[in-house]
Amino acid sequence: MNYKLILKNISRFIDLNQEEQDLFISLLKEKKLKKKEFLLKPGEIAKYDYFTTKGCLKIYKIDDKGSEHISMFAVKDWWSGDIASFITQQPGNYFVQALEESEVLQISKENFDLLFEKIPKFERFYRILYQRSLVSYIQQSDQNISLNAEDRYRNFIKKYPSLINKISQKNIAAYLGVTPEFLSVLRKKMASM
Repeated sequence: MNYKLILKNISRFIDLNQEEQDLFISLLKEKKLKKKEFLLKPGEIAKYDYFTTKGCLKIYKIDDKGSEHISMFAVKDWWSGDIASFITQQPGNYFVQALEESEVLQISKENFDLLFEKIPKFERFYRILYQRSLVSYIQQSDQNISLNAEDRYRNFIKKYPSLINKISQKNIAAYLGVTPEFLSVLRKKMASM
């Protein structure tokens, strides 16, 4: 396994010497996923935090009517999981599922805590990572309330440019909070502008 991608991701916020890199890498576990395979389901405790090295995951809930509500896509070079369940070690509320053949590096809660103990600067890295995640979640919630579907779609294109032609219209619609039929009409309208 090539760990350059995850080390580059971390180096955006903290510098690790070779010994620290080696320790960090030793705490990771590689996992390959088939299309539609689950990493996590509601009611399970999130034992791992995930870093996507290949493919795409979706993190979502299903409402009482059976409709999917996707909160994020985790593409290559993105961290994901059910953060609340991972931190509290309480049963989670989200599905984490591969949209295509994917590969992740995962760190267990025990190794996560050990990492903080052995390399305290990782607390800075995860603080920044979780702060950015919180800001992104708040912005998405605000957009769902204040923006129309066309503007939400434009924001989706900016945030996930690699996914526009890669994932199903159904998944994009579930992220935007619209029906696939409405999204189809919206796409045609925007293409003709």
